[in-house]
Amino acid sequence: MRKAFVLINTALGSELEVLAELKKIDGVVEAREVYGVYDVVAEVEAETEKTLKEIVFSRIRTLKHVRSTLTLTAT
Repeated sequence: MRKAFVLINTALGSELEVLAELKKIDGVVEAREVYGVYDVVAEVEAETEKTLKEIVFSRIRTLKHVRSTLTLTAT
């Protein structure tokens, strides 16, 4: 099992909308609004590295109002 934490910057005022969309994505096991440099943190799990990358690049980074991300992979 592969795991990553995705730190997300959103458009101003769209944090809750992004949070709701993240919770619909298969592989996102938890998502929370945070304060500081980033607006949302998502915990992502997948069976393979390829699937994990697909979730981050194709599903999370393409969400409306997501401005930037930083992905931290965990072992």
